Amino acid sequence: MKTSLSVMEMVEKSRIAQKELSRFTQEQLDDIVKLIAKSVYDHAELLARMAVDETRMGVYEDKVAKNRGKSKTIWHSLKDKKSVGIIDRNEAKGLMMVAKPVGVVGAVTPTTNPIVTPMCNAMFALKGGNSIIIAPHPRSQKCSAHTIDLILDAIEKAGIPYPEGAIQIIRESSIEKTNELMKLVDVVVATGGMGVVQAAYSSGKPAYGVGAGNVQVIIDRDADFADATAKLLAGRKFDNGIICSGEQSIIAPRDQYDAVIQAAVANGAFYIDDEATVEKFRQTIFQDGHMHKDVVGQSPARVAEMAGVTIPEGTSVILLKAKGVDQNDLLCKEKMCPVMAVFAYDTFEEAVSMAQANLELEGKGHTAAIHSNNQAHIEYAGVNLTVSRLVVNAPSSTTAGGSFTNGFAPTTTLGCGTWGNNIISENLDYKHLINVSRIGLTIPGATVPSDESIWA
Repeated sequence: MKTSLSVMEMVEKSRIAQKELSRFTQEQLDDIVKLIAKSVYDHAELLARMAVDETRMGVYEDKVAKNRGKSKTIWHSLKDKKSVGIIDRNEAKGLMMVAKPVGVVGAVTPTTNPIVTPMCNAMFALKGGNSIIIAPHPRSQKCSAHTIDLILDAIEKAGIPYPEGAIQIIRESSIEKTNELMKLVDVVVATGGMGVVQAAYSSGKPAYGVGAGNVQVIIDRDADFADATAKLLAGRKFDNGIICSGEQSIIAPRDQYDAVIQAAVANGAFYIDDEATVEKFRQTIFQDGHMHKDVVGQSPARVAEMAGVTIPEGTSVILLKAKGVDQNDLLCKEKMCPVMAVFAYDTFEEAVSMAQANLELEGKGHTAAIHSNNQAHIEYAGVNLTVSRLVVNAPSSTTAGGSFTNGFAPTTTLGCGTWGNNIISENLDYKHLINVSRIGLTIPGATVPSDESIWA
């Protein structure tokens, strides 16, 4: 049993460790960051089992895949990046950029991602020479703490120079301790519900938060419906739908609506258009207009059982015909379980308008997806939707947070811009946890333009 320290003692210990880390070379820090990822990769199955057992949500096999996938993609993204000392020289502008640590990072992590979020936050923090203290969700504190213990054991066994207290976790987590931590550290990374994010913003310290997800998926007329539905259903069912970038709604062309539904059913979905039955799911998933906590991360069979509805064995995702967009139907909101709402559109412009209406209800700034071979339509959606990410022809759930097949920064914390009350509209990365000093040299041969040329 690890010794439990007060939050104040943990911060004091973290500051001492951070001063040592600030003197580490790029190679020393990268050795540590690699081991953080490799520890989760090597223990992916154990940690997945612990997470499912403790949180009682999600899918074991998907959590194994997530542990391995995130550890690989994040390390692969970080390993060649400069984060210490002079990281860039721009001779044309006479600038040199010098990276410096932000200090002690406080990371608030969610019960939906209790393994990879602590791992990811620790990798980003240590990459820049910072120390980190993690405040896990109380419902997942044991598996999160064991993740950190495995990381620290791996570093110790490798004999890598490492200051005690560089990575810590609150072992008996609570709202009070989390709030205290956020007020004492130098920067906060808050990944979780809006209450946690708002508390981070109120801590008095710089904070990176996330916004609510509600991924609208547009299927264009020229898409391969079998391929599109296979991908979006794979994203929706992953880990029983608890990922914030998971697909929430299908917006399909009206004249090809039946073909889209048939393709989805062929790929394992179960479609319900009977309003009385749809209402049972609506009432089960939402209570007083808010998502019912007991459906989060549950299987389609379990959600159907709660709704008192029988569905075919092996159903991967439940599709419900919505009765209207935005405030006309609660199903337009985020549903953190393998359930999707389905809509029909006439023109592509209407499809984008419908997606935006649902985002205005919930999820503005987060992510949307499109399955299309029409570049003009893809760009139209990207220009007109208030999202920070538009995923094209891929499962949103498993690629919006970065993958080997797109250019998004691999992460577990997805910024939503001012639309989602966040300061960044991109994926959180190590670069958000370093300060950069700029050395400005006089540009050789630079001339001052005349007033006439400036205003010409």
